[in-house]
Amino acid sequence: MNSQRRHVAVLGGTFDPFHNAHLRVAIELRERLGLDELRLMPSHTPPHRDRPGAQASQRLAMVRLAVADEPGLVVDDRELRRRGASYTVLSLEELRAELGPACSLSLVMGADAFAGLQSWHRWRELLTLAHLIVVDRPGFEPPVSGELHALWQGQVAPERLHEAVSGLLTVVAVPPLAISATQIRTLVGNGRSPRGLVPDAVWDYICRHRLYHGGNASPEEQIPHETLS
Repeated sequence: MNSQRRHVAVLGGTFDPFHNAHLRVAIELRERLGLDELRLMPSHTPPHRDRPGAQASQRLAMVRLAVADEPGLVVDDRELRRRGASYTVLSLEELRAELGPACSLSLVMGADAFAGLQSWHRWRELLTLAHLIVVDRPGFEPPVSGELHALWQGQVAPERLHEAVSGLLTVVAVPPLAISATQIRTLVGNGRSPRGLVPDAVWDYICRHRLYHGGNASPEEQIPHETLS
């Protein structure tokens, strides 16, 4: 194993809003996988989702507030600066060019997102650019045939991601927090407080800007999707 190889991971999503389950997953992965950096990447126009309730600049601000004091968690706004849909492969291409060929780069996705990976834009190219870190969930049934089955069957231990720069898949079980952005938007829309479900700085921002008071909840997100939730 190359102990000197940097390892950077990407966790994307609409983050509408960023909540404590997102934060817990990010911290768990950074610590357990020994990541040098975990980049949180808010998506602009998710290809597989309805338009977010909060504006892009507001979602970005909430993520920055949430991780301001968390070492190793970095906010990456490239998808908000890019026109058009938030295709993950484009972001990974940019990151690979910036980080160089020797950096171990990983894309974090939820188990449900992995099951639908073949619907992603240029999905096979993802593994030429990065590893896949799949966050497992209780009761998930992996694919039983085809290319995704073969990928799942070839999974490696998390510590082996440092051995290569891309192309591997690992599965990590993170204790789930029963929190969703839909739940938070619904609470706020009904005049109730989501305190304890979101970082205090995020709740303060929601209050100051009166976000989610118009019943603008969109369908439930997973952790993650293309990009992530």
